[in-house]
Amino acid sequence: MNTHRTIEKRGAFAALFFLTLILFHSPSTAETVTLAVAANFTEVTAELVSRFEQHSGHRAKVSYGSTGKLYAQIKHGAPFDLFLAADEERPKRLVEEGDAIGASRFTYARGELVLWSADEGLFSDGEAYLKRGEITRLAIANPQTAPYGVAAQQLLHRLGRWESLMPHLVRGDSITQTFQFVATGNAETGLVAASQLRSWPHRGSVWRVPQHYHAPIAQQAVLLKRAERNPAAQAFVHYLASDEAKRVIRDFGYVVE
Repeated sequence: MNTHRTIEKRGAFAALFFLTLILFHSPSTAETVTLAVAANFTEVTAELVSRFEQHSGHRAKVSYGSTGKLYAQIKHGAPFDLFLAADEERPKRLVEEGDAIGASRFTYARGELVLWSADEGLFSDGEAYLKRGEITRLAIANPQTAPYGVAAQQLLHRLGRWESLMPHLVRGDSITQTFQFVATGNAETGLVAASQLRSWPHRGSVWRVPQHYHAPIAQQAVLLKRAERNPAAQAFVHYLASDEAKRVIRDFGYVVE
């Protein structure tokens, strides 16, 4: 069996396992990793970073934004070490363009799209609600910059409502801004990430969109070339693929393989 191919399939730096273990127990070698993280993953990242710093002795700095905008920042030289995208397209593109390390790319979570309103009595059947044509303002993430926006667009196309609802769409730069539009009443409903409802105090009206109604939201991470020799970046990749990190990610409402 080709060991290098086995490492690629597993999607993590298994070859660096021994080195990572040393780093996790050597505060004297503490370094800093700079993370570019998709906005939908904000809350879970805060928890992961706290645990990572406690266990490893390393530090992490985080910048949040839409996947598309973070990708553009990376291409313009932003000093990020690790990219946690909300899709698989941009990490793959960075590898193909020579900006990231192919063997490091792996799916760390799968997202779920939901139709949500803060009004508990607004709808009981989300699909029927979207088809009825009584919507005044529907918030979605911008499909040009946010993978959840792409999924929302695909859903509306499937239901035959994309064209008719376009005048009623409120587009957020990221899924975080999209959620805020609904939470503040600037849109009556929105297509948001299921994980965002975890910290919302009132359930409201929720329809979990069947996953076959849109392309899978496979969120992938990739190590950027500039961080190839950064032990903190390598350690975070290892931690993100660990059983502990997977449990945390599941607890925040994501699917983890």
